[in-house]
Amino acid sequence: MNNILSERINNLAVSQTLAMAALARELKAQGKDIISLSLGEPDFNTPDFIKEAAKKAIDDNYSAYPPVDGYVDLKEAISTKFKRDNNLDYKPSQIVVSTGAKQSLYNIAQVMLNEGDEVILPAPYWVSYYEIVKLSGGVPVEVPTSVETNFKITPAQLEAAITPTTKMMWFSSPCNPSGSIYSKEELEGLVEVLKKHPNIYVVSDEIYEHINYTGNYCSIGSIPGMENNTITVNGVAKAFAMTGWRIGYMGAPEFIAKACTKMQGQVTSAASSIAQRATKAAVEADPSAIKYMVDAFKNRRQLVYNLLSEIPGFKLTMPEGAFYFFPDVSEYFGKTLRGQVIKDANDFAMYLLAEANVATVTGDAFGNPNCIRLSYATSEEQLTEAIKRIKEAVA
Repeated sequence: MNNILSERINNLAVSQTLAMAALARELKAQGKDIISLSLGEPDFNTPDFIKEAAKKAIDDNYSAYPPVDGYVDLKEAISTKFKRDNNLDYKPSQIVVSTGAKQSLYNIAQVMLNEGDEVILPAPYWVSYYEIVKLSGGVPVEVPTSVETNFKITPAQLEAAITPTTKMMWFSSPCNPSGSIYSKEELEGLVEVLKKHPNIYVVSDEIYEHINYTGNYCSIGSIPGMENNTITVNGVAKAFAMTGWRIGYMGAPEFIAKACTKMQGQVTSAASSIAQRATKAAVEADPSAIKYMVDAFKNRRQLVYNLLSEIPGFKLTMPEGAFYFFPDVSEYFGKTLRGQVIKDANDFAMYLLAEANVATVTGDAFGNPNCIRLSYATSEEQLTEAIKRIKEAVA
């Protein structure tokens, strides 16, 4: 039936993180003891103070259509949060609230990209960047990195990737999938290159900013010269354990924010009124309110690092943020495990699912075919058992 469907959908790849999670659920339903390390979803409940704000919103009858770009007082709270946490000066008129950060990214691509516009993607990149850019007529340009460079690009690599048709660069810091964080000095090096190309806009995905173990954080939009060329995307899903509430937001030059509101008005209109009221409580809270979650992730990070380091052939970095490991497993490529030739990370991930009953995600989905992604957003007991199984499966 593919000839009936649009070329657009036929050419769109399935999200491999969601596909692996669905396969893991399917195998679980068949009675298999699957441990899923595939989805980036905190295993904590939404904090009570946020749930109370949502309950109050229901009692206060927040049941009518909100403004397309979000309630004014929520946008004011986000504006204050940007200044407090990121030294970013976005007025409420520069902020758009959407149904998740993924919609924010899609809105941006739709209003910024024309056919053939190039978008630089430092690889590894979040799985949906590539397809969103492609879906919007853009041309993804991957800039490769490796475990040896801590999965970060250099100014020289950025300069080499820029062409006359480069329109944007998209990146995340902390990075999903690698957990790498660009320091202020590293960002300043990239900005020196970008200043020579004032028509290039940067999308800075900062959804994991609070899940950060370095004690330092810098938003690229706060570096002098970038304030008018940066679109900062964030949300409450990861840091506040609110994945199902579906709220993301962006700060951007006002003409871009207005264009995104126009786009959103024709597609989904505003995000959920109740979820917006809950989000206001989240962004107004001091980041110390979620320290217990970050501390737990930090402990798990050390546990997983220690355990993965014992597996021969796994090359690791110590992630600086988020809740993922992205080991290079290319040493296993070309080898035969239980009669199966492992050609690439796809084969390796499927081997682990079949032999270890552990769901991971191929690095190919993130633009790095030598790696797999493991999420440590689950209990220490599950992590210990999962890595024990992986170690046995590759022994």
